[in-house]
Amino acid sequence: MPQFDYVAPTSVDEAVKALIGAPSARVLAGGTDLIVQMRAGRQRPGAVVDLKHIPGAIGIRRETDGGFTIGAATSGAALGEEAALVHAWPGVVEAANLIGSTQVQGRASLGGNLCNASPAADSVPALIAARATCVIVGPSGRRVAPVEAIQISPGRTSLQPGEFILEFRLPPRPKRSADAYLRLIPRTEMDIAVVGAAVSLVLGGDGVITEAYVSLGAVAPTTLLVAAAGETITGGKLSDEALDRLDAAARAACNPIDDKRGTIDYRTKIAGVLARRAAAIAYARAEAR
Repeated sequence: MPQFDYVAPTSVDEAVKALIGAPSARVLAGGTDLIVQMRAGRQRPGAVVDLKHIPGAIGIRRETDGGFTIGAATSGAALGEEAALVHAWPGVVEAANLIGSTQVQGRASLGGNLCNASPAADSVPALIAARATCVIVGPSGRRVAPVEAIQISPGRTSLQPGEFILEFRLPPRPKRSADAYLRLIPRTEMDIAVVGAAVSLVLGGDGVITEAYVSLGAVAPTTLLVAAAGETITGGKLSDEALDRLDAAARAACNPIDDKRGTIDYRTKIAGVLARRAAAIAYARAEAR
């Protein structure tokens, strides 16, 4: 492990100053990616800035409009223990609870999972389909951006020097709405997704889908929001024909690589399959509400 300075700021301003003062500094949320990368020599930060002592960086808050604010350093395990969040956004929670082992989930955070900028990150498709936004703080103050605007290529984000994500915001949940996340991995657990698919949708009183959002992971350099896929199932019920259109739109959006986990053709086919299955789960959940 290389030597580094450890900084534990207790305010946003202190954290921003620490990040600006050491250009090679890295943010520590849960550390389940960063510490591993440092041990492997892939990251050699001059300073590590721990967010966990900053007010708002950890915790889940139900807003008056019914939405949720989640601190960027909140663990996946904590998400799974928040009953109201599990009910409103089951897909987001189940995605977070697929990151690593039970022990890892006690540390791994939404902020770290997003900013590690892996195309195969499990929580990111679910957040994108949920239309979640990030509250970003930095030298210029605060700004809000959609989750899909953060990753720009494998390992790289759109965050500027001195910036970090403080919290995530999930919008209020309409009645008869739900989401779901599915992934395919080579092993039964603790592996990197070959493909991930998240679907979030809203139903009218007659079971017609009035809104649908589809996001795919591990099939392109960044996690995708596939607007065309959501459009294919909007305006009708989730029929076999609608699922066929969704399948085709999901496959058409793919731009994957060949690697030891799957070929381009395999990943593309699986993207359609998982999108269909996630949509069916989300639809059944919404109907039951």
